[in-house]
Amino acid sequence: MGNWLSAQEARALWQSQDAKTLKGKRDRAIIAVLLGCGLRRRELADLSFDHLQRHEDRWAIVDLIGKGGHVRTVPVPDWVKQFLDEWFTAAQITTGKLFRCVCRSGIVWGDGTTEKVVWHVVKLHAKKLQMPRLAPHDLRRSCARFCHAAGGELEQIQFLLGHISVQTTERYLGCKQRFLEAVNDKIGIEPSA
Repeated sequence: MGNWLSAQEARALWQSQDAKTLKGKRDRAIIAVLLGCGLRRRELADLSFDHLQRHEDRWAIVDLIGKGGHVRTVPVPDWVKQFLDEWFTAAQITTGKLFRCVCRSGIVWGDGTTEKVVWHVVKLHAKKLQMPRLAPHDLRRSCARFCHAAGGELEQIQFLLGHISVQTTERYLGCKQRFLEAVNDKIGIEPSA
């Protein structure tokens, strides 16, 4: 089914870049968006400044077209927006695609990036941390599990990820029904002893 990161591993992953370099700032922003917003590689590669908007008094990725052509709005945590802003400032970009290629000499080029670049960014930094089997989609899965562990409701996580079926979201979370400690055992309406 895939891998899930612990919170410590996730933190180590976004901290593994040299944030003093342009490429490091870009890579940190890419990993932060994958971990904090639960996007797919294709969705991240397609992001433009038009998607990043204030929505209900917070930053969000608005009108994101996901798998199957489904459109959703994804809240952007403040820490993710901070890393994005650091990348935008360093790269001196304000329009077009959010992510661009950075050549070895540290110069931004082109008008976007590809899913393959996203793959290489994750694989490079995962390898540094001795997690060679980690893939970009594992960051999406981990985002779902972090949201759930923080008390996020299943339907809200489903909205965040853009899943049509709640069963898909449950698989991402690795949920199994507990019978020994059933959720309906103590719900506040049972007779008192």
